Parts: sequence; C-alpha cells; structure tokens
Amino acid sequence: MKDCNQCGKCCTKYANGGLSATASEIELWEVFKPEISNYVDSGNIWISPVTGKLLERCPWLRQMPNQNKYTCDIYYDRPDDCKSYPVSIKQMAEDECEMLEVQDLANPKKAQQTLNVMMIDSRPAYEE
Repeated sequence: MKDCNQCGKCCTKYANGGLSATASEIELWEVFKPEISNYVDSGNIWISPVTGKLLERCPWLRQMPNQNKYTCDIYYDRPDDCKSYPVSIKQMAEDECEMLEVQDLANPKKAQQTLNVMMIDSRPAYEE
C-alpha cells in the first residue's frame, strides 16, 4: 500500500452530505472554532451560511497551486468521519483510492491488516 498522495478523492466523494459530525464535535466548533460552526445547520455539516443549502464540496478543501494535490484547512479540527477514512479496502477500491496497489486487491485481508496498522491512531481496527 502506498502512502496517501493527497489526491482529494475521499474529500470530494463524501463532502456532499456523506459526512456527519457528532454533537460534541459541533459543540467544540461552536465554542472554539466559530468559523467551522458557521457551516453547520441543525446538526448537518457543510451547509452554506449564505444560502442554507448543502455544499457540493467541503469548504475546507484546498487544491495546491498547479498540482493535483489537496490540503485541509481544518485538518486538526476535522470531523471524526474524516479522521477515520479510509475504513476498508473495499471502500478504498470503490473510491478508486490511489493508495491501493495491485497486491492489495489480490490479498484484501492482508491489505486490511496493513491499513488497520496505518490507521491505528485514528480509528479502531476494521474487521469484515
């Protein structure tokens, strides 16, 4: 499995209503990060503070100039949904994640074990 190359596929795929935040995350943003909480409405995240509609893209995703790489403006304050991605090899394959290599798809159980080790600081191990 390759290291993340910051392709942004995970962020673009799940930003349009595919993510959630816990009540405690939202409360934390309201108190300490009001610029993030401005994009929360009735518990839903990434809602335009101007139109009140769900945004097509995460407002915190930034493309690096002249590159196909992305960064996150709220990386350390992002929702747990973001922190725990990727969860499974299956999910990565469906999302066309560029971290996957041929050998990962040939042996998804071993690849999942590798992914679980990589993500140990972000989420519990995933077992199918």
